[in-house]
Amino acid sequence: MNYIGSKRKLSPFLFDKIHDACGTLHDKTFCDIFAGTGIVGRTFKANVKKVISNDFEYFSYILNRNYIQNNSIIIYGDLFEELNNLQPKKGFIYKHYCLGGGSGRNYFSNENGQKIDAIRQEIEKYKEKPDLYFFLLASLLESADKVANTASVYGAFLKQLKKSAQKNFILEAALFERTQTTHEVYQEDSNELIQNISGDILYLDPPYNARQYGANYHILNTIASYKPFIPKGITGMPEYRKSSYCKTKEVQNSFEDLIKNADFRYIFLSYNNEGLMPPSQVRKIMEKYGHYDLTHTPYQRFKADKNENRKHKADSTVEYLHILEKR
Repeated sequence: MNYIGSKRKLSPFLFDKIHDACGTLHDKTFCDIFAGTGIVGRTFKANVKKVISNDFEYFSYILNRNYIQNNSIIIYGDLFEELNNLQPKKGFIYKHYCLGGGSGRNYFSNENGQKIDAIRQEIEKYKEKPDLYFFLLASLLESADKVANTASVYGAFLKQLKKSAQKNFILEAALFERTQTTHEVYQEDSNELIQNISGDILYLDPPYNARQYGANYHILNTIASYKPFIPKGITGMPEYRKSSYCKTKEVQNSFEDLIKNADFRYIFLSYNNEGLMPPSQVRKIMEKYGHYDLTHTPYQRFKADKNENRKHKADSTVEYLHILEKR
């Protein structure tokens, strides 16, 4: 799934470094408190006693509720075939995010928008079966993302339908890994949640610049919640919460508050060289609370350029992994 700051390519690096620092993992509780799409938590799920996953965005909660918390076999038989064969509906997504709805927005083709509406409305019938419900919602979000007419994020749509957006929408299963252990998933403010949880390993991957995830992924949140509102502006954005980690004047205080209140022995912070907090400031804060170390790795990040077909250009950046063993 397209996601800014995804740690998919960095997961092997993170796993090795965390394993080296913490030793045996199978008896430890691992918390991914800014989980995003849950790639890091999914990397550790089968290797630790418990994963605690959290993210404030609802679409992230759905993905993690499926990939992290779901553990039992889900019997869905021909359900995906039935959902894919539903009659299209001119629902909220079509009306506000497809050209045919008259909004002027072009996030999905008219056909795909109506399919998304039909499936989303049908999924609501399974709300009394939470594991199945979140499995289906996660499947819908990931499948919708594959045909979205954007340059990876939803802060803007493309004027013309790109090739992938012209493909017919197909709902595909978001299959999860089963483990013998149980896991927890939350949708809370990280600085509030940290006061009510504890464990062994805390992994932090907060927003590192002024980019707001509520804006960049608002369509996924809209599909996920499917609650009516009045879309605003060219992009049809709802009201969204701005994270203190995206504010220059607030990020350091929020970060130190999180570190101070964390009841975890080991804390790992992923933060790249373009972050609002320079490495020296991160070190200054973390050193107050225990033994500090730092490692890093180069990697290629991708960003969309401004040409019509939005080809991707790779830029080299540096990912820092700050390590703290609390006193």
